[in-house]
Amino acid sequence: MSDLMSSARTAVDLAKQAGAQDAWAAISRDRSVSFTYRDGKIEKVEESTSRGLGISVYVDGRYSTHSTTDLRPDRLASFIREAVALTRALEPDPFRVIPDPALFKDRPTVDLERVDPAVGKLTREQREAWLAEMDARAHTDARVLSAESNLFSGESQGASASSNGFAGAWEGSYLGYSCTATVREGEDKRPEGSAYAVGRFVQGLPAPAEVADLALQRALSRLGSAKGPTVRTTMVVDPEAAVSLIARALAPANAASIQQGRSYFAGKLGQPVFGEKLTVTDDPLIPRGLGSRHFDGEGISARRMPIVEAGVVRNFYVDTYYGRKLGMNPTSGSASNRVVGLGEKPLAALIADVGEGIYVTSWLGGNSDATTGDFSLGLRGHRIEGGKLGPPIGEMNVTGNLPALFAKLAALGNDPYPYSSLRAPTLVFEDVQFSGA
Repeated sequence: MSDLMSSARTAVDLAKQAGAQDAWAAISRDRSVSFTYRDGKIEKVEESTSRGLGISVYVDGRYSTHSTTDLRPDRLASFIREAVALTRALEPDPFRVIPDPALFKDRPTVDLERVDPAVGKLTREQREAWLAEMDARAHTDARVLSAESNLFSGESQGASASSNGFAGAWEGSYLGYSCTATVREGEDKRPEGSAYAVGRFVQGLPAPAEVADLALQRALSRLGSAKGPTVRTTMVVDPEAAVSLIARALAPANAASIQQGRSYFAGKLGQPVFGEKLTVTDDPLIPRGLGSRHFDGEGISARRMPIVEAGVVRNFYVDTYYGRKLGMNPTSGSASNRVVGLGEKPLAALIADVGEGIYVTSWLGGNSDATTGDFSLGLRGHRIEGGKLGPPIGEMNVTGNLPALFAKLAALGNDPYPYSSLRAPTLVFEDVQFSGA
């Protein structure tokens, strides 16, 4: 990666020579491969490689960002000269300054295990064998009309440098696969089920056939789906669905949204916003974590940071620009791995405890208001009857307010979803209003 760092430093030097007071350059190269397999044959193969540079320039109190994929020395020099010239035409912004070098200190050195050499060594033959196996497993039931399997992987390297002393490099890999099975029900219904797995290392992922088995199981579980009732009852949210629900709840917990008046977190630092059962920690130092890093996009050294502790908001995501506008110290401008505190029981025990309620397996569109926290979401899932999963629900809605909903969080599972940078377990909410038939 020394060539990438050299290119980043060269870009910074060129910006300074063109008249910029400060500059920040980041350069990366990426390779991705994806295969799509449908009903017994390869449908599509895609492979792409890219290399590009992004540069931020600070010129006489003005600021702009630019990007290019043409890194030939003569073209790069003219590109940066033009970037600096264009920046001079902008209005000054006193809040735009290059990140403070103090934020670069104490960068962790722990091995985050972001790169698996085995990913880059996967052959086409191996990929096709996995896909064929997934397809065969997805077609093991006579009711299956069609199945689509996908396998995707990527490798990336990058480096950043600044005019005020930052220099950092990164690299990473990932491998994932997914399967969707569609089954026949009567003349016109076509229930489907999907499953997905992704990780930085080949080792530790489930076998592709297991993903296909789960997709088929989910499709078959949709047979006989009916519209859910209008009812106020307990809601149990599957870990995969819990990821997107918590992501919605935390989306406006950043300085940009707060400063722009688009966040219900405004003025709530240090105050209880959610129920005491909810704890979320931003942890960039998890080995093999999908969001793991030694520093963020501004060079801020990675550290574990509580976001919510027992329902109390402890930190926001604060970058340099919006931190200056709000008079807040930068923490990080973006999330890494967000880890939700776990409960003690598995799903089956939580369902048994609930007795009667609604089990949510996925969301079907909907919206939420970051300013108020109000939301309305469609869902699929199952009724809970007698402490067990009952008939499938094909359509119903849940409405409410996100902070108010999480105030009703009664229990969490011990089963965090592993295929996301947000690791959420099963969630159990009491007294939730649903609308349906």
